[in-house]
Amino acid sequence: MIRLTGVSRTFTSRSGSTVALQGVDLHIAEGEFVAVVGRSGCGKSTLLRLIAGLLPASEGEITIGGERVTGARRDVAMLFQRPALLPWRSVLDNVLLPVEIFGWRKDEHRVRAHRLLETAGLGGFEEHRPHELSGGMQQRVSLCRSLIGEPRVLLMDEPFSALDALTRAELAAELQRVHMENSATVVFVTHSIDEAVLLADRVVVLSPRPGRIREVVDIDIPRPRTLGRTAHLDEVARCSADLHELLMERDLSAPAGAEGR
Repeated sequence: MIRLTGVSRTFTSRSGSTVALQGVDLHIAEGEFVAVVGRSGCGKSTLLRLIAGLLPASEGEITIGGERVTGARRDVAMLFQRPALLPWRSVLDNVLLPVEIFGWRKDEHRVRAHRLLETAGLGGFEEHRPHELSGGMQQRVSLCRSLIGEPRVLLMDEPFSALDALTRAELAAELQRVHMENSATVVFVTHSIDEAVLLADRVVVLSPRPGRIREVVDIDIPRPRTLGRTAHLDEVARCSADLHELLMERDLSAPAGAEGR
């Protein structure tokens, strides 16, 4: 579904050039959930923006469904750290915003919007404004908006990072359920090892800048997953420990001092 071949991205400014990503090769299968982890500044968010077509690659090629990515696509949705809801619009109208932008049939998508909100535990809040909702509820609205067009690919840039631990756990469980139901291909950037293990089929570990794929870890644990006491608790703990050790190791291929730049 998503293929990155020799992808690099360099940012240039008056003070010089910064290589954010270098030589990334990755194939993500249709319906797969892939998490991306790494230290701050390793290029995780840049990687998402390249896949979304919001940034061009400096080198290499990115394809989705065999088609080269040259710009934003209607079948690719992106969810950011902040909900970015329009404060003057109701919850329902925020969810329907992509329908208006792309000129889709509003009557059909209105039914889907109500169903998504009900599924997300927001039934009865359709006419509320964003300021009347908690942070977790706002992010649920944003997730519904991302799913309204039934995207083939869902890109998520630390969508739960601004939330408290309990709300993060609740939304991670909700996202896990939604993915099991709609089978979209998901690329999920996170700083949380626990989130990566709970949600992903595979976890891509990036090295410190310039970001390279250091290792890809398979998470072969039956779903649904939880951090609570289940039959798979030992497997969850083992995967979390393996990822923690990988992230703590110094990248011997990086230039001296690269981790701090």
